[in-house]
Amino acid sequence: MRILGIDPGSRVTGYGLIELRGRQAVYLASGCVRMADEAFPERLRIIFEGLGRIVAEYQPDEVAIEKVFMQINVDSALKLGQARGAALCAVMNQDRPVAEYSATQIKQALVGRGRAAKEQVQHMVKALLQLSDTPQADAADALACALCHGHTRQTLAALPAATRGMRAGRWR
Repeated sequence: MRILGIDPGSRVTGYGLIELRGRQAVYLASGCVRMADEAFPERLRIIFEGLGRIVAEYQPDEVAIEKVFMQINVDSALKLGQARGAALCAVMNQDRPVAEYSATQIKQALVGRGRAAKEQVQHMVKALLQLSDTPQADAADALACALCHGHTRQTLAALPAATRGMRAGRWR
């Protein structure tokens, strides 16, 4: 099972690919789609095309993307939402199922605290994927999103077996 994680941004969009092998997550690739000082519509095209190439190359089975959080600056929130929309269109254009997670859910899944610092997330990504170097912040956030989805999938898959034991009056 290959999972592509995406951390959308209007200037830098992070991506991270993992593969689930049993209960272990294995690092495949990560990086950033970077936009310089292009006009905003051009940045959306770069996100769409860049992520489209990544999906075509790595063929993820599923995609996990970070939800937009409410910001004080409305213009920034709108731009982030549009960048996220370009990312979603890129993966949906290639018929990939998408799961969405808030930053709090992702941090909770990896660090155990929904308000964890970026450095804590980077540290856990490095540790969980057994990386020799700490990934760049946007790529680490995307890998964290993919790991969160992987953990969620594994938990949901284990629930039917656990509830069977619970119905019988015992835990397995």
